[in-house]
Amino acid sequence: MADAELQRVGDSCDILGEVPIWSITEQALYWIDVRGPLLRRRDFATGQVQSWQMPELVGCIALRTGKRGVIAGLRSAVVLFDPATGALERFPGPHAEQPQMRFNDGKCDRQGRFWVGSMDDVGRGPVGTLYRFEAGNFIPVIENIAIPNSLCWSPDGTTMYFADGIDPIIWRYAFDPASGALGERRQFARLPEGTGMPDGATVDADGYLWSAQYGGGLVTRFAPDGRVDRSISVPVTQPTSCAFGGADMATLFITSASQRLSPDALQRQPLAGALFALHTGTRGCPEAHYAG
Repeated sequence: MADAELQRVGDSCDILGEVPIWSITEQALYWIDVRGPLLRRRDFATGQVQSWQMPELVGCIALRTGKRGVIAGLRSAVVLFDPATGALERFPGPHAEQPQMRFNDGKCDRQGRFWVGSMDDVGRGPVGTLYRFEAGNFIPVIENIAIPNSLCWSPDGTTMYFADGIDPIIWRYAFDPASGALGERRQFARLPEGTGMPDGATVDADGYLWSAQYGGGLVTRFAPDGRVDRSISVPVTQPTSCAFGGADMATLFITSASQRLSPDALQRQPLAGALFALHTGTRGCPEAHYAG
C-alpha cells in the first residue's frame, strides 16, 4: 500500500499518542497522550474531539462493558474513570511508591479481563511485570520486562501476543481463555534490523497481527504463521499503536509520537504526533471491553 492511502484524522498532536480503541456503540475513537497526560475521544458523526486531563501519566485504556468510561493504567494505579462525571476510582499498583515506575501497555483479553504491564520509565531496566487485573488484585504473570508492548489476542482467544520493546521480537503464548493462564511461549516474528521495535499491536478478523514499529516508520501486517504479509510506510518515524474501527470496522487507526525528536527531525516530519487512518479492505476484531 502506498503512503497516499493514509489520511490524517483531525489536527490533534500528541507527545506520545497511544492505544487507540473504537467504540462501536458510540461510533467514536478513544486514545491517549501518555505524556499529556490526556484521554481523548473523537466523535465521528460530528468530528468533535474531547480531551480529559489525567492526574498522572496514562499508559493504556480499555472501554468498559455496559458502562460509559474507561479502565486505565496510570503511573501508579489502575483506575476506573467516567468522563461524563469525572469520577475516578483508584486501585494502587504494586509499584505505587516507586516514582520511576509506571504502567505502560494494557488491554482486555476476549473474556474481558484487564492485563497491564509496568516499566521503569527512567532507567528502562528489566524490572517490569505483566499483570492480570482481577477483582481489584494484580496477579503477576510475566516478570523481568523492560517495556511491555504489543499485547493482543487471536480472534478465538487461544493465543496471546506480547513483546518487550527493547527487543525486535513479538512472542506468542498459548492462552487458556477460561482461566487466563499462559502456556508455551514461542517466537512469532522478528523485525528486520533497522525497522524499529514492536510497539502497539492489534489482530484482524482473519487472525493477522498488525504491529506499529516505533522508530521504523512502519506498520506491518503479519500472517498467523509470522511471515510478513504487508508493510506500510507512515510519514512519521514513531508510530506507536493501531486499532480497527469505523462503520465497517475496516479502518486502521494509527497513533504516533513527537517525543524526543530533534528540531530538525520535527521539521522533516511535521505530522509526528498525529492520528492517522488507513482504509485496509480488511475487517478488524473489536477490542474487548473490561467486564469488571
